[in-house]
Amino acid sequence: MAVQEELRPLVDLVVPGPSAPATVAGLDVAYAEGGDLLAAAVTVLDARSLAVVDSAVGVGRPAFGYVPGLFAFRELPALLAALDRLTTTPDLLVCDGHGLAHPRRFGLACHLGVVTGLPAIGVAKTPLVGVWDQPSAERGSWSSSRDGGEVVGRVLRTRDGVKPVFVSVGHRMSLENATAQVLALTPRYRLPETTRTADRLCRDALAEAEQARWLAGQSGHQEVGRRSRKP
Repeated sequence: MAVQEELRPLVDLVVPGPSAPATVAGLDVAYAEGGDLLAAAVTVLDARSLAVVDSAVGVGRPAFGYVPGLFAFRELPALLAALDRLTTTPDLLVCDGHGLAHPRRFGLACHLGVVTGLPAIGVAKTPLVGVWDQPSAERGSWSSSRDGGEVVGRVLRTRDGVKPVFVSVGHRMSLENATAQVLALTPRYRLPETTRTADRLCRDALAEAEQARWLAGQSGHQEVGRRSRKP
C-alpha cells in the first residue's frame, strides 16, 4: 500500500494520449488451478486492421499472494517480462483490469503505465469500486462510475444489449480518449480484441506448461519406480 501511495502522484492525468495509435497492446494473465503457476501474455495489434503484429508470453509463479487491491504486485513482474520480449513498442497498453477505479486510485493499468512510461488504460469485466447508473442498451452508451464523489471511470456498453465493461484511465490518457479507443477495439464482441487475443495466448501457454509439468511428474514417478525395484 505504501508503494502504491508513493507511485500514485506519478500518474499523468493531463496528457490526453494518442487519438490514433498505430499499435495497441493487450495484456492478460491466466492462472493454473491452485494458483501456483501463471502465464502472462502481451499481444500487439495493428490498430486499424486489429491483426496481431507481435506477441510475447512468459510462464512462472505468482510473485505475490492474492490480496484485493494489490493485484498488480501479483502480475506485474510476469507482464513486464513479457513486454521486454516484444520487438515492437506499442503506442497504448490495454490491461485486463482497472486503473484509477481502485481503492487507492492506483490499479494495474496505472502501475504498468508509470513503470513503462507508456499510455495505459484498464478495461475490466467486473467493477472493483464505484457506483453508477446502468447505461442505455445501445453500443457506445456509457455512464460515469463514481467513488467518494470522484469520477473514476466509465461503464461502457460495447455491444447492443450486452453487459457493459468498466473503463478507467491508467496513465497518459484521458477518459474520453480511453472510451473511444475501447469502442474502436470492440467491433464485434463485448471485450476488446486486445484482451481477447492476449487471453487466448496466455491460456494456450498455460495449458502447454501444465502439460509439461504433468509429463515431468510422470517421468519422475517412473524413475522412482525403476529405482525401487529389486534386481
